[in-house]
Amino acid sequence: METMMRRGAIITWMVLALAQMLAGGQARGQAAEAYKKAPGPCVVQTVLYDWVDTARNREVPVKIYYPKEEKGPFPVIIFSHGLGGSREGYAYLGNHWASYGYVSVHLTHKGSDTEVWRGHAEDVMGAMKSAASDWRNAISRAQDVHFAIDQVTKLNGEENSPLKGRLDLEHIGMAGHSFGAWTTLAVIGQGAAALERTPLRFADPRVKAAIAMSAPVSAAMKGQVDTTYSRIKTPCFHMTGTLDTSPIADTPAEDRRIPYDHITGADQYLVTFEGGDHMVFSGVKRQNLALTGLPRGAGGEKDAVFQDLIREGSTAFWDAYLRNDEKAKKWLADGGFEAALGKEGKFEKKPAGK
Repeated sequence: METMMRRGAIITWMVLALAQMLAGGQARGQAAEAYKKAPGPCVVQTVLYDWVDTARNREVPVKIYYPKEEKGPFPVIIFSHGLGGSREGYAYLGNHWASYGYVSVHLTHKGSDTEVWRGHAEDVMGAMKSAASDWRNAISRAQDVHFAIDQVTKLNGEENSPLKGRLDLEHIGMAGHSFGAWTTLAVIGQGAAALERTPLRFADPRVKAAIAMSAPVSAAMKGQVDTTYSRIKTPCFHMTGTLDTSPIADTPAEDRRIPYDHITGADQYLVTFEGGDHMVFSGVKRQNLALTGLPRGAGGEKDAVFQDLIREGSTAFWDAYLRNDEKAKKWLADGGFEAALGKEGKFEKKPAGK
């Protein structure tokens, strides 16, 4: 009798253990499900505008990606390119986000755009470093963003606009890469000593969520992290890689996480791609860099893998914070993105106040 009872207990334990394993496997399977990894259902249209900010006598060209047929209203994303880029860059993101019902507005920042390196074949790096160190470019970039938001607000009301009445202006996000990541953080409240002395406005409360790819952190910023990041109260998804250094600036890969570590006023996320470098976020094919005269750099073998993950994670983030989608937020918070990453990187998150 006692033997039978022991056998019964063992069988019961095995059944429970098997049930737990199956439940755990099912949970992991659910967590590993892709989040809008493939292109979305919306047909994407683009339109170019060559706006002029008459108050500053400054051109602000833009390329806008938007759903062609759906009525909306669609949340708006402002995108700021890296040093030496333009409105034509980062199309892999503009197309993907628009295919899921976002309007992605890609700016050209004059003074830190493609004109910086064109015509300077004899000293491309010198020209790039000069543009990066010119604080007038940093100031102009932030002002370009404010102006662009004003302009899309006008487009939403203009009769001949393809976006008339289709924009959700209560839910505006901003993203950027490298110098564009610095611009993004400045627009959501990042401080810097050189900017504190200007009377110009940098933070824009109309931006409700942000994605910063390869944000630079200068030595001066490292020396005053508390004041630099204390005013940021906007949810932000930071992206970097273990090889994310740049020949232009002085930010080593390990310092790219500093904004994430020191922002406490809102939910923060950080992905670090294993083997990801500074150029992976640009979407530029490595062989095409030689045509620009810019250094090609090593690596790039996993660009396609990383860019799939960037599309997937960023879309979930926009859904969570521009659409208040609890399923998307849960996917980010409860292991969905970690499962998607696998061995390709590390994902960290912290709620506001941490």
